[in-house]
Amino acid sequence: MLSELAPANRTPPVILVDDEADILFSARLTLRGAGVANVLTLQDGRTLMDQIRQTGAACVVLDLTMPMISGLELLKQLKSAQPDIPVMVMTASQELDTAVDCMKEGAFDYLVKPVEPNRFISAVKHALELNALRNQVDTLRRYLLDGRLQQQEAFDAIVTCSESMTGLFRYMEAIARSQEPVLITGETGSGKELIAQALHELTGSAGKFVPVNVAGLDDDLFSDTLFGHRKGAYSSAENAREGLITQAAGGTLFLDEIGDLSHTSQVKLLRLLQDRQYYPLGSDAPLSTDARVLVATHRDLRAGMEAGTFRSDLYYRLSAHHVEIPPLRRRQEDIPLLLEHFLTQAAQEMGKKKPTPPPELRTLLCAYAFPGNIRELRAMVWDAVARHGGGVLSMNSFRDAIEKSGAPVPVTTHAESISEPSSDGLFTQIESLPSLKETENLLVDEAMRRAGDNQGIAAGMLGITRSALNQRLRKRREAKDAS
Repeated sequence: MLSELAPANRTPPVILVDDEADILFSARLTLRGAGVANVLTLQDGRTLMDQIRQTGAACVVLDLTMPMISGLELLKQLKSAQPDIPVMVMTASQELDTAVDCMKEGAFDYLVKPVEPNRFISAVKHALELNALRNQVDTLRRYLLDGRLQQQEAFDAIVTCSESMTGLFRYMEAIARSQEPVLITGETGSGKELIAQALHELTGSAGKFVPVNVAGLDDDLFSDTLFGHRKGAYSSAENAREGLITQAAGGTLFLDEIGDLSHTSQVKLLRLLQDRQYYPLGSDAPLSTDARVLVATHRDLRAGMEAGTFRSDLYYRLSAHHVEIPPLRRRQEDIPLLLEHFLTQAAQEMGKKKPTPPPELRTLLCAYAFPGNIRELRAMVWDAVARHGGGVLSMNSFRDAIEKSGAPVPVTTHAESISEPSSDGLFTQIESLPSLKETENLLVDEAMRRAGDNQGIAAGMLGITRSALNQRLRKRREAKDAS
């Protein structure tokens, strides 16, 4: 018979098959205590194939000697119908020939009863990791061949038409059902929490999305916030309190600004990721969690690892899956979409009619580097709409914000921001230096190209007045006409 069903989860279950109810109960309890929550048990092996057709299986553990059908026969059926599912044989038989026969038929592992709990947990988790990797490879292969998103609705909150972002979404779909943590990196204001929320939606889990910014949390506050405390854990702990990891049960825990964690807190996070267990303050008994952990940072963790401020073992544990969000300057095709989106939002929030932006505004914004990324653009739009009285939207507040940013050289999709031009970078591909006049003409042409032939914007890029630029252009036209 089928035992009590585990709660719905984002991955197929581990299925245990044994005719002894006590062994099934003990094995199931052991796995759940180790954080493997989705476990099904069967006493009649003849129902196994039907069960797999209904729920799938991440791993199957078979008793070898059962009255209705032997484990070896079930192993043969499974490897014939579902060769990718890892199957472990667990039996009291210590005969070498039996073990060899099982391995020849495709058994992933062979465990001899009574099995030491840690050995059992390790074998099952190893099988789950293998199954997850196979699924990810299959999903990535399918997306590379197909090129379409399967769950477009999960990304509805992210405004983009960028091919680089679409590629990122396909990767996110491929890793969504993995149990491994995900490291999300990107500059400040690039939308890391939106990406984390999309990953949570993709998992299809019933639990909540629980975000927490860990920047500025000392070790005690980090532990109390995440793991909670028992009554009397410290002088002011008059009542027990659950931590955020408990609130994220069956869902997602999102830790933002992970690069700011202290070394002590990094050790606790590493233990949580490795063992799926944690200790509330004031407790000696560990608790298990099935929450998916996502982390984000704007810092370079590799540099922190080399500098000794970030643990290398934690870095490699976190970076099993890495989602790197491109900055806004590398997906400028999104700027007009975001501008319209924020204009609509800001107007609705302020109870105003949506203003009409002048065409020159899009050109101005696309020529700007946006060091604050999407968050900076949103702030610009909100400020402009707040000042707006009627008619066409004024560009003055946008110009003021760009001028205050101190970014004199805007970039396009073809160039990065250059704060201090380097002669090595500019002239390594040029055999002979251009004259000053030729250089001036090249700069003017490039500025006009980037500005979409808008002289006001091009003049701002060059650091001269519009009239000075107009004068240069007029002289060039006159010289060309004279020749």
